[in-house]
Amino acid sequence: MKNMIIRCICIVIAICAISGSAACSAPASNGPKNVILLVGDGMGLGQMEIARIFEHGKDGKLFLQSLPYTALVQTYSANNNVTDSAAGGTAIAIGKKTNNGMIGLTPDGKEWPSILDIFKENGAKTGIITTNSVTDATPASFTASVKDRWADQEEIAKQQWRNKIDVIMGGGSMYFGKNKELIKKYQNNGYTVVTTNAELAKAGGNKLLGLFASKHLSFKQDREELKSSEPTLTEMASKTLETLEKGDNGFFAVIEGARIDHAAHSADITGIWKETIEFDEAVKYCVQWAQKRNDTLVLVAADHETMGISMTEPLDVRALKKIQISPELMANKLIKDTKTETYTKESIISVFNKYANISLTNDEVAQFNERIKNNDGKIYPEQKVGREIGRVIATHFHAGIMDEATQQLSSSTGGHTGNMIALFAVGNGAKEFHGVIENTDIPKIIAKLKGYDFVK
Repeated sequence: MKNMIIRCICIVIAICAISGSAACSAPASNGPKNVILLVGDGMGLGQMEIARIFEHGKDGKLFLQSLPYTALVQTYSANNNVTDSAAGGTAIAIGKKTNNGMIGLTPDGKEWPSILDIFKENGAKTGIITTNSVTDATPASFTASVKDRWADQEEIAKQQWRNKIDVIMGGGSMYFGKNKELIKKYQNNGYTVVTTNAELAKAGGNKLLGLFASKHLSFKQDREELKSSEPTLTEMASKTLETLEKGDNGFFAVIEGARIDHAAHSADITGIWKETIEFDEAVKYCVQWAQKRNDTLVLVAADHETMGISMTEPLDVRALKKIQISPELMANKLIKDTKTETYTKESIISVFNKYANISLTNDEVAQFNERIKNNDGKIYPEQKVGREIGRVIATHFHAGIMDEATQQLSSSTGGHTGNMIALFAVGNGAKEFHGVIENTDIPKIIAKLKGYDFVK
């Protein structure tokens, strides 16, 4: 259905171009040939401030903060003051607000072409790159249309295949069929398929599928401990630009630093720092690539802010910088007591002491075990345990973060806020991004620069 809509749009554009109708716009000859949209999922001003101070000190700055044009962006969804990643990504993709949980659809369930779709239908190459599953909310918003971001992961993967995206990289191999049927289709249709950083470095060809994990990629701070063979976001971005620039009609690429959001959900200040810096390094690479030419627009934005992160005065930066692995990985190192369905006191004390340099009291151990139970006394999935570990560490070191008990657990988004996010722009057309705008304005401005029309 989406492809049919897009074809109709292009026919209308073509007819208008022939007839000279003022109601349609011909492609602008001076607009950007290439657009690189980098999305820091969950990256608000607080996340950037944490990363800036941890990495560069209070007098330093992130590379993305050096870009010449900026705007503040409203992110609310159609049915909520606070967006989730699905509605947030969809707004940036299709230029329309939708309900939380919906991908590529208007609130009444109508499919709508994304700005990536429009570029593709006008001959451009396209790519989606993420440190999460390639079927997750942000990449899915540009490449699929489903009612439920959670229930429809395999359907998203199928739609991405049908839409013939030139470069797809990230995690999510578990959604490509029990016997990897979709992966085989890619291979049989000229795609180079890679699963490690070494394979990625050697990859050539005009089309590329990189699936480096069954779900999301590892946190940056866990890769050494896990002996990971996953590529960095910059390595994926480099290969993406190398592949997409082979086309004659430009490209549209979405590059997402997805795990900034995951770290924030877990109150993982150390993770926020490292994930944001990895994202910033990818921004630097893309901007420096674009600055060697005059035909590329680079945009850096977020879909929303997560957990109300702030740089507090008593935050113990020195202690947090010493933490080597994520709360998620710490959770994997706890040992279950099969009799009580809780974790052993010894393993809890050991994990906090070894990895966070925190000595818990017996009472604190008991509170930890109690908080990770639900009302039936069953342990939540590992995500719940990791988030509780992160909360304990954040509280101990005085982090500025949303309260889990009274706010995060009562939030349908797991702790997103309605705070405005920052957008940074450089390159061809960058000056059009300024002031306070809606997230739905982002693709509209891009389309205007190119002379493309979204259907009214």
